[in-house]
Amino acid sequence: MSVYQLNQTYIKVANINLYCEYLLNDKPPILLIHGFASSTYTFRRIIPLLQREFSIIAVDLPGFGKSEKSTSFIYSFQNYAKLMLECIDKFGFPNTYVVAHSMGGQIALNMALIAPEKLNKIVLLCSSGYLKRAKKLLIYSSYLPFFEKFVHYYIRRKDVKDHLRNVFFNQTLINDELIHEFGRPLSEKGFYKALIRLLRHREGDLLPQQLQDIQVPTLLIWGEDDRVVPVNVGRQLVRDLPDAKLITYEKTGHLITEERPELVFKNILMHTIHQI
Repeated sequence: MSVYQLNQTYIKVANINLYCEYLLNDKPPILLIHGFASSTYTFRRIIPLLQREFSIIAVDLPGFGKSEKSTSFIYSFQNYAKLMLECIDKFGFPNTYVVAHSMGGQIALNMALIAPEKLNKIVLLCSSGYLKRAKKLLIYSSYLPFFEKFVHYYIRRKDVKDHLRNVFFNQTLINDELIHEFGRPLSEKGFYKALIRLLRHREGDLLPQQLQDIQVPTLLIWGEDDRVVPVNVGRQLVRDLPDAKLITYEKTGHLITEERPELVFKNILMHTIHQI
């Protein structure tokens, strides 16, 4: 596999410090958006492949990874989408391809609603979909003094390896490096404060009638053994999105970029530069 060659830096966008990995060349730009409680690390196995064909921007979302755990940012999908659109502008790209995993899929879809002219095509990897907003009682409870301790307990009730078992079909791929990287946020106090703000601010996933307004061509890639976001969500999304195609992989779980990097890369390439 190719050497991972991206530049690593912090950029300030909308007054938020964002950790960013990027590679700028004369190739078409692609933006990578990770999912819930994750980071740019999600894409570590496909970045060496993508860098042959694309200029790459990969950003840790506010509240996650190495980015700022802001206590002023409104953690809604719409705000995340606007922030990612500003990132594209900051790098001087008039438009871009977008690859988004899990919760990042809702951010990408919101981007497509807000500014379709800035997106060439979207690739959704095991995207979240059709989740409703948190119940009002839970949102109100989040303002109670003990709630942060409750969130800490809820997240830490299982160890990192248990969480990873849930996102992998092939359990043999779970190693010490993965356990360390995915466990890193759990020791940061700011992470739990950001999660609470996400709970309060996150609107429900886009409704079918909103999805039907999205005209940006979309490829959905799914693991048939995804236990986090079942493939039926992908089947429903492909029915609601006007210009969409679904590809599924057998014996593959939710963390599809770890289990099938070469196949994911091939399908991204076919949907973007080579088209399908």
